[in-house]
Amino acid sequence: MSDIAAESSLTKMRPPPRMTTGPIAWARANLFSSVSNTILTLIGLYIAYLVIAGVVNWAFINATWTGQDGSACSGPETGACWPFVTAKFGQFMYGRYPEAERWRVDLTYILAIAGLVPLMSPWVRGKLYFCIYMLGVFPVLAFILLYGGLGLPVVPTELWGGLLVTLVVASVGIAGAFPIGILLALGRRSNMPIVRWFSVCFIEFVRGVPLITVLFMASVMLPLFLPEGWTIDKLVRALIMVALFSAAYLAEVIRGGLQAIPRGQYEAADALGLTYWQKMGLIILPQALKLVIPGIVNTFIGLFKDTSLVLIIGIFDLLGIVQQNLSDANWFSPNTPMTGYVFAGVIFWLFCFGMSRYSMFVERRLAAGERR
Repeated sequence: MSDIAAESSLTKMRPPPRMTTGPIAWARANLFSSVSNTILTLIGLYIAYLVIAGVVNWAFINATWTGQDGSACSGPETGACWPFVTAKFGQFMYGRYPEAERWRVDLTYILAIAGLVPLMSPWVRGKLYFCIYMLGVFPVLAFILLYGGLGLPVVPTELWGGLLVTLVVASVGIAGAFPIGILLALGRRSNMPIVRWFSVCFIEFVRGVPLITVLFMASVMLPLFLPEGWTIDKLVRALIMVALFSAAYLAEVIRGGLQAIPRGQYEAADALGLTYWQKMGLIILPQALKLVIPGIVNTFIGLFKDTSLVLIIGIFDLLGIVQQNLSDANWFSPNTPMTGYVFAGVIFWLFCFGMSRYSMFVERRLAAGERR
């Protein structure tokens, strides 16, 4: 029995050496595997230390946290001027939206989150109802809350600004560009010459013109072609043009996914006797869209950042309202501009980073990122 016990103790599995697993092993294999990698790692760590130390020193240690005007941020070696952000925070979020009515904007955000979170969560059932809510019910509620009506005072779009305008332009642009982009991608691959030529001309024309030019034409040139007495709200014109502009780029991304689908999928759908729209909606598009998730989200992120260009037609989004408030003489200081731009940059980064992380989650869940 003693021999059997001794043999079992010898053959018992033991944990691997500490130097072959865990963070230390990962660092040895990836950061210090050779002399060149070690040198590059040390240089990278030194640069990261300089950057992080400078940011922490400017944003926290030497920052000014209280004050009534720019004189509080004008001292030598003074960092960020956070009192400027605190004093102008309401304008950064709402623009010139009346303070007594800003609860309507907050309620709109809450209603949007209440519909988006279940719709984007894979663990919630009944997504059809949430989709109907976001595409049919929520736009009506948002319009009534933000603009007015049904007993609410009207707030003209000229008073909208800040993050409110950024989110409105981005959300409407994404919601409008996606279906239009799908139709343009299908149209460019259509067998009908008129549909194909129209799609090609639209895509190539829009992609060849800067967004600033498109917005300028919508703001200045379009009213000249309208009948006398007719007018279209400036913000509505911007929303339409941003959606159409992004749809052209999105169409090429989706067309790349359609071309990646094997020919056998089309032939199998035809063999089942499916109509064109049944074939595209049930067989082809689900596979194509899954393949191009990174490209679609990349277009959405570009659209979100391009919302700052609406400033060219006099619509003050988050970045525009920051620039406008920098001209306030009461808050003049060497650090005020940098603080305002950093604040706007962080807001943009949070939204773009959130979209990027969610797209990676969807890719992993759909196995779209697997190597073939």
